[in-house]
Amino acid sequence: MENNINHSVAVIGAGPAGLFAASHLAKNGAQVALINRDIKYGGLAEYGIFHNKHKMKNGLRKQFHKVIDDPNIHYFGNVSVGQNAHLRIADLKEMGFSAILVTVGAQGTKWLGLPGEDLEGVYHAKDLVYHYNQLPPYSSQDYPIGKKVTIIGVGNVMLDIAHWAIRDLHVDQVISIARRGPADVKFTKKEMSLVFKNLNLADLDSEFDRAKDLMESVGQDAQAAKDFIFSAEKSAQESVSDTDFKLSFLQQPKQIIGDGNGKVIALEVEETTLKLREDGKGTRSIGLGKTKRIETDSVVFCIGDQVDQQFGLPLDKWGEFAKSPTPAYPIEDVSFEAYDLETNTAIDGVFLAGWAREASSGLVGTARKDGVQGAKALAEYLGEKETSPPPVEIIQALQKELKSNSDPFVTSAEIKELTLIENAIAEKKELPFFKFSSNEDMLEALKLVKPA
Repeated sequence: MENNINHSVAVIGAGPAGLFAASHLAKNGAQVALINRDIKYGGLAEYGIFHNKHKMKNGLRKQFHKVIDDPNIHYFGNVSVGQNAHLRIADLKEMGFSAILVTVGAQGTKWLGLPGEDLEGVYHAKDLVYHYNQLPPYSSQDYPIGKKVTIIGVGNVMLDIAHWAIRDLHVDQVISIARRGPADVKFTKKEMSLVFKNLNLADLDSEFDRAKDLMESVGQDAQAAKDFIFSAEKSAQESVSDTDFKLSFLQQPKQIIGDGNGKVIALEVEETTLKLREDGKGTRSIGLGKTKRIETDSVVFCIGDQVDQQFGLPLDKWGEFAKSPTPAYPIEDVSFEAYDLETNTAIDGVFLAGWAREASSGLVGTARKDGVQGAKALAEYLGEKETSPPPVEIIQALQKELKSNSDPFVTSAEIKELTLIENAIAEKKELPFFKFSSNEDMLEALKLVKPA
């Protein structure tokens, strides 16, 4: 366990990875500036978990409030970091921060590059998740969905979108498209139980009949895959809509078709087959050239995320922030050190953790562990450095810089005040939870800006 880290550290991003990294560093003596793009801290836990899971979210909020109470943590919300933002990495270095830990998450969106992705009605799941979780500015943007929804992907994010479309929007039809077969689904039984009663079981039987021989040819157990999906039936929630929910396997999207006026009307998919990977680890899909159209009002991509390419750190060939292949401070053989691909050297004093290190990897527990591991790597680096100037002065310099900005920053004390305001509104309106849906409303409630 490190102790007496007499340094100033900037942690960028206040999701689970950033919060618990900041906590680890602060408990060991560092003065931590926790800088967050959003007004509220919590990240994935606040804006990624399904909106009606109030008990889970409240439990996490209590943990986060305890973290923020540490006097060595100085929270700066509503402050963005990037090439064209309030601050740059270089600005923080010039202020004198001894090290920087980037935990901003995967703020970019991943696409397939298909024709028609720019049509109205084509969305990335992240945008919709942010929308129904009331993250500004997504909360105030319009996302027309229509009555027929086609989702690309078969993971838990797909089920989050299906859950929203089925139980909140009551759409007529939801179809999930998978390149591979039923044995390769990534969702959990718990998430499937929320929408199982809407699953078209006759269609699912047909899908298994179609895939069975192919699955067995690559060593997959079709019955085991079917049993897994049906294991959600026992705990399935009662249906609240007549939505027809289908899982469509061995199909890959080829193009999105518009109506000539910029709106999506169909998705063209190609039938696929399965081949064993050369390394023997799983299967890969291969297109067969046979296509069909699926009439739809909207297409939602649930294929993972990527980092913000305008953040200001080098990217590797996979579009992630580059990490040192030969880290000087590895933790459990993992590199947390940002890397300059042009000079082939680690970027001095800059570390990565959470989804900034590995996009879309795990949920809150995984992010927490990775944040702490990143903090440990950073602490090892600081153990070799002399402190100058005094850490508190660096924090004060950041405060002074941000006060000169036209956009107000939000402190941890103000977040607590905002929580009390929102809780009072929820109680008055007899709601399980209330959340302001715009930054302007939050800042007005805190009297940090004048009402429009």
